[in-house]
Amino acid sequence: MISIRSTSSISSPIFSNLRSSTSNRSSPNFMSLPSTINHSKFTTVSASHGSQHSSSDVDHSFFRSVLTSMEQVYLNRNPTANTVLQLVRSADVNQICYDHLAYRTFGVDGHGIESISKLFLDFGYTEREELRFPKKKLKALWFSPPTKASGGSGSGLYGPLPRIFISELIVDQMSPEAQEIIRKYTGLSGAGHKHSAVSSALGCLTWPKPSHLEFQQLARESEYAAWTLVNGYAVNHVTISIHRLKPPLNDVNNLNRFIQDNGFKLNSEGGVLKVSPDGLLLQSSTVADSIPFEFSDGVKERVPCSYIEFAQRLVLPQYKDLPEDKVEEVHRRDGFEVGNADKIFESTSKDQLTRAA
Repeated sequence: MISIRSTSSISSPIFSNLRSSTSNRSSPNFMSLPSTINHSKFTTVSASHGSQHSSSDVDHSFFRSVLTSMEQVYLNRNPTANTVLQLVRSADVNQICYDHLAYRTFGVDGHGIESISKLFLDFGYTEREELRFPKKKLKALWFSPPTKASGGSGSGLYGPLPRIFISELIVDQMSPEAQEIIRKYTGLSGAGHKHSAVSSALGCLTWPKPSHLEFQQLARESEYAAWTLVNGYAVNHVTISIHRLKPPLNDVNNLNRFIQDNGFKLNSEGGVLKVSPDGLLLQSSTVADSIPFEFSDGVKERVPCSYIEFAQRLVLPQYKDLPEDKVEEVHRRDGFEVGNADKIFESTSKDQLTRAA
């Protein structure tokens, strides 16, 4: 049994030039601001004749820097995710690759999937299948990374580019009272949905903080809606690509035991391990962290934040005879599964947080 408890800090690039102007943490829509910067990750274009940097190189570096800023906000706000990544790094010398990043949105007046997907489409991602969750009043789309830019020799967001999973609440299906609250705050956001990527990278809401009463009212009808109201466009979770790790952690069951042996609770909705009907997509996740939040009426309460997920994609039947060293991501099960995702959504539910307490 592997058991490692020591951790160290993670450094990622952020927009440091904005730190001073947003350092007042009493701002009504402040969520969390990254606190470290690594200038070596940034690429700039030389104005001198004969620069070796092409515009596509710069675009690629800029895009990864924005994603890594989103990741840093996520890690700063979610100590479980930060610690789990350190634990896996300590036990595995190989790079950690992300299977996908996930976001939640309100499907109303431009604040839905398209508000986040524009960034990824602009940088070469391709829209793939739609998934529907009728009971939760949700729909989702996932996006595959550009083939030419999906590589990378680094770890995390400086490794192979991840898939993107974006969901939205179908607001028109909510009660009139819930719709009124959601439309109130998205309306106060103004053009904020056009800058959702900036909001995510800085850890700021694009609308004012809600009242505690409004949060509770939404939570009674949709915990997804309440989560989105207080977390906005923050990364909902990142997912470690388990099959890219080295043994024994390249098996999701071993990884789950490793995480639990180190004191972390896993989402037990439908069982700890979520398996697609074809048996080729295996997923699990931690229970979300909670963070202190001060509502507009002065009430202070801990609210659900984000979590970390694990995904193992098995080799497709037509490639089962390929030598292991010849198997690439294209030979594995792609996409997402409604049944798995429906249970993964519960990682931020009150029920799971209560069980983990």
